[in-house]
Amino acid sequence: MMCAVRGARLRRAAPLLAGLLLVPLLLLALPAAAQQGPSVLPGIIPGSTQGMTVKSQILVLMTLLGLLPVMVMMMTSFTRFVIVLSLLRQALGVQQGLPNRIITGIALILTLLVMRPVGEAVWRDAFLPYDKDKIGLEQALKIAEVPISRFMLAQTSKTSLAQVAHLAGEPANLAPQQRGFTVKLAAFVLSELKTAFQIGAMLFIPFLIIDLVVSSVLMAMGMMMLSPLVISLPFKLLLFVLVDGWTLTVNTLVGSIHGY
Repeated sequence: MMCAVRGARLRRAAPLLAGLLLVPLLLLALPAAAQQGPSVLPGIIPGSTQGMTVKSQILVLMTLLGLLPVMVMMMTSFTRFVIVLSLLRQALGVQQGLPNRIITGIALILTLLVMRPVGEAVWRDAFLPYDKDKIGLEQALKIAEVPISRFMLAQTSKTSLAQVAHLAGEPANLAPQQRGFTVKLAAFVLSELKTAFQIGAMLFIPFLIIDLVVSSVLMAMGMMMLSPLVISLPFKLLLFVLVDGWTLTVNTLVGSIHGY
């Protein structure tokens, strides 16, 4: 019974996981597709008759697969989540209590939760028609770019987008949707970093106040040889548990995603 339930869950999560993993690979292949047209990567892309050699195909695919994890992190809300959780761990002072794998795992789970609509849209509208040879690679790329760009622009500030567009040399009168994908991606990353530090600062302040109070009390008692972190850690953990800190943190992170 348990195996059947797990199998059903895996089948439901398959479109999301595949969509999130395949979108960066398709988008990274966009420049080559624009130059080669329908003849890119013959033998791998259906309908191709000429193009690069087999060695070149393998080299390109291996390079894209190597960049895939980085692209997944940059094109999703994973950056925001992992930075905020890392700052929260530092504010609590439990570097050994929350290993990096736990922080990364929580950020990944929240990212899958938030990016589910985008992944399903890419899987349904771009990958499945391309896999059934109903559309070509270039058309699949354009279709897959739409939900990804919509999500990124919803989280991107106008200031960051204008700054990156100016650095890229694009006209200032273009609409956000008409910007190049690399411009939108760079502006999205800058906005995510700014938002992550803003949320992290708000989470950091209550624990900073506890550290200041404990340090002042210890200094007034003449116990300057005792580390304030040893005394403040139980109080910070108690405060975090009493206010249901994990629930508040997750609600803040997920609620900060516009359009979710």
